[in-house]
Amino acid sequence: MKWPDELMFMKNSKAVQKQTSESMAGKLSIITGATSGVGLSAAKVLAAAHSNLVLVCRNKSKALPIQEDLIKTYGISVDIVVADFARFEDVRKAAETIILQYPKIDVLINSVGIHSTKKLFNTDGIELCFAVNHLSTFLFTQLLLPKMIQDGQSRIIQVNSEGHRFSGVKLKDINFKRRIYTGLKGYGQSKTAQLLTTLELSDQVKHTGVTINCCHPGAVKTAIGSNNGWLYRFFFKHVTSHFLKDPLISGQALYYLSASPELQGVSGKFFNLTIDENPAKHATDRLMSKKVYDLSMEMVGLNHA
Repeated sequence: MKWPDELMFMKNSKAVQKQTSESMAGKLSIITGATSGVGLSAAKVLAAAHSNLVLVCRNKSKALPIQEDLIKTYGISVDIVVADFARFEDVRKAAETIILQYPKIDVLINSVGIHSTKKLFNTDGIELCFAVNHLSTFLFTQLLLPKMIQDGQSRIIQVNSEGHRFSGVKLKDINFKRRIYTGLKGYGQSKTAQLLTTLELSDQVKHTGVTINCCHPGAVKTAIGSNNGWLYRFFFKHVTSHFLKDPLISGQALYYLSASPELQGVSGKFFNLTIDENPAKHATDRLMSKKVYDLSMEMVGLNHA
């Protein structure tokens, strides 16, 4: 049976996943959203592969016991950089700290993310899912990119989602001023924007040794959406969560994408865990990818110089 592209994500989610045992000793991995869910799982698996870590997180008190445990268990270097990705100013400061403090970046895993059932805005007046899931990650990546290009052989992994299939990007209504907001539409738009700009970034880093790919981390149990109302949290706890898998599979997939020699030079791809997959057609439109890239540059205050 040949599955249509639109349904391949269902088959791929049940496929045997690829693995690696490649050592990451002496390498530095930067992980955003590193204190829970997918980010924390990635931190643990990469630490087990002996990668040194920088945990970029909003809550330092939550990160401290994680830092202590990883150092004690694996004997690696683990640092904490505090940043709230709802605030572009925090993202800029975090990137500046990393650029000044670390001589080389081997892996950047952007796993920070939110899901909101209500239409919320950050301090810049931007719809919160779009700001956190896409724009701040985009800004963070852009600010670190020159250093990664200078170093060469670095890998960037955007933790994306099959949720991108729920919505395209409405360039003239990013903030849902003229359409009804739903959690699926807001989340889907942010993840589609991330996919589209990844295509542009992949073109830009071609022949530099740097690669950038997106990864759906699987249907796993995380804290995403915990900021939502009691009904969402109740349904998640008593219904949805029972169908979700352990985030360990996400960490293992991100380790594979970070370390496997098979992915040397592979860029601009969307992986369902470790399986190369075609995203929705609206997330591969190259005319739209350029428009979303330009809009993103404008919204985060960057120019093309």
